[in-house]
Amino acid sequence: MSNIHEEVQHYYGKELQQSSDLKTSACCTLAPPPKHIQEALKLIHDEVVIKYYGCGLTIPNQLKGLKILDLGSGSGRDCYIAAQLVGEEGQVVGVDMTPEQLEVANKHLEYHREQFGYQKSNVTFVKGNIEQLDKLGFEPESFDLIISNCVINLATDKQKVLNDAYKLLKKVAKCIFLTFMQIDASLKLYKITLYFGENA
Repeated sequence: MSNIHEEVQHYYGKELQQSSDLKTSACCTLAPPPKHIQEALKLIHDEVVIKYYGCGLTIPNQLKGLKILDLGSGSGRDCYIAAQLVGEEGQVVGVDMTPEQLEVANKHLEYHREQFGYQKSNVTFVKGNIEQLDKLGFEPESFDLIISNCVINLATDKQKVLNDAYKLLKKVAKCIFLTFMQIDASLKLYKITLYFGENA
């Protein structure tokens, strides 16, 4: 593991204990999220919300039945929002490399299943580095949508993240929805639609 990865793990796993500990709010705005997102947030466990360290909204509309991958899912807030929007027949997978964040996310799986009224949880969390998506056992072309909230910008090899993400998207999908990523002119984006979410 590189020094940068260790620093990221330490900051998000040890140094931060709640959202108010973040050392910057530069990429956030005071604008509230859309009403349907506000309603979804009401069903999310307080600890998941408190330990949310993202900087915007990465979730588009019309997600019913989709399979979504969240890169750098943290405490699971965006995954649990998306889980409500895809419905019980949809699926959400979160990937994160920070044990403390994954512990929070996994701790509340059953809580959210009950809150959403689902027979079984439609959310899964996987421990892993987003720069090693090719080593996490995901089937190629198995996701409809990939989201990432202020995380790819922390990757040391952004091109590999995009390469691997592209391979995981279904051919009819090819959509990545993310916030706060500095796009270098040298990055090859293929024929995918790259949406930047609102900072909210």
